[in-house]
Formats: sequence, structure tokens, C-alpha cells
Amino acid sequence: MTRIKICGLMREQDTQVVNEVQPDFAGFVFAPSRRQLTLKTALKFRNLLDDKIPTAGVFVDEPLENMLKIFRSGAIQIVQLHGHESEETVKALKAAGATVFQVFKPNAPITPTAADYVMLDSGNGSGIALDWTRVPQAPHPFILAGGLTPENVTTAIATVHPDVVDVSSGVETGGQKDANKIRTIVTLAHQN
Repeated sequence: MTRIKICGLMREQDTQVVNEVQPDFAGFVFAPSRRQLTLKTALKFRNLLDDKIPTAGVFVDEPLENMLKIFRSGAIQIVQLHGHESEETVKALKAAGATVFQVFKPNAPITPTAADYVMLDSGNGSGIALDWTRVPQAPHPFILAGGLTPENVTTAIATVHPDVVDVSSGVETGGQKDANKIRTIVTLAHQN
């Protein structure tokens, strides 16, 4: 079974479908983006979500103090680093008790990291798929993100064998999360 993260929750009804289908992780975007949430909204959504579903906060070059404040608020259990964060930042987050997802771009070298998971992402919720045949042998546990949809997730899993798949724009219709797409992709991921 491949685990799955539904990222970029923006509305209360997104939390309802996530509770229904029970993905392995859910994500809140704190970085500047059309999906960006305030801490107040993230706390509200965290309270609506099933306690068994850990939540990740997506950050890009955010000061360590801000990430720690959001983590300590209880809104998130995981810090997902999409910027140029140093290994010292990774270690400081882990020392505070956070799980860390370190994101690498497809053509960037994957450098040794103390992060709990390594993620390859084609572009911060852009919906652009990676060339999965060119994904380097990443260390495990490994997360695949970027352009995953209900139509291609089975092929992506069969080609890359990630531990986790991370989806955001691939489960949206008209810029909003689509409950049926979320239901379908979670089922497919958990079947593979």
C-alpha cells in the first residue's frame, strides 16, 4: 500500500472528504500561494480533521521561529520545506519534535539530510508531472509529488515505487478540491 497526502486544503468541506477517505497525511500551505492559509484557519481545520491524520505545513524560506510557532500551536505535526532551508534548520525542527519533509526539485542533487522523508516535486502545486523514468534513486522513505492525478497515479506508483504520493492540483476542479477526485486517488494509492 502506498501512502498518500492530500495537500492544500482550503475549505471546511475539504476536511470532511479527507475524514471520509482517510488519507495518510493532509497538508496546509503557509507559503505565499492561492492555497495559503492563516494559522487561525489551519487551527480550525486541524480541529475538524480526524486526530489520526497528521497534518503538514508547507513552507518556502520561512524563518525558523515562524515554523516553530506554527508547529507548537498544534496546527501541524510535519514541516514540509520547499525553499533553501539549511540542514541546521532541519535539525532544529526535528529537535523541537517535528517530522520533516525535505523537498528537492527534479534536477537538483539530493544531498544527505536528517529529514524524515525526502520529497521530489516538480513545482509547488503547479500540476506539472515529473518524467518518472528519470527520477533518481532517492533515499527512502521517499515522497513523489508533482502532477499526480487519479488518471496517472497508478502508473507513477508502478514506475517510481514511492512510499508516499502527494497530490494537490491533481485533485482540483476549477481551482477547488474535488471530493470525487480525492476519493478516487486515495483508493488507487492504497490499492498499490
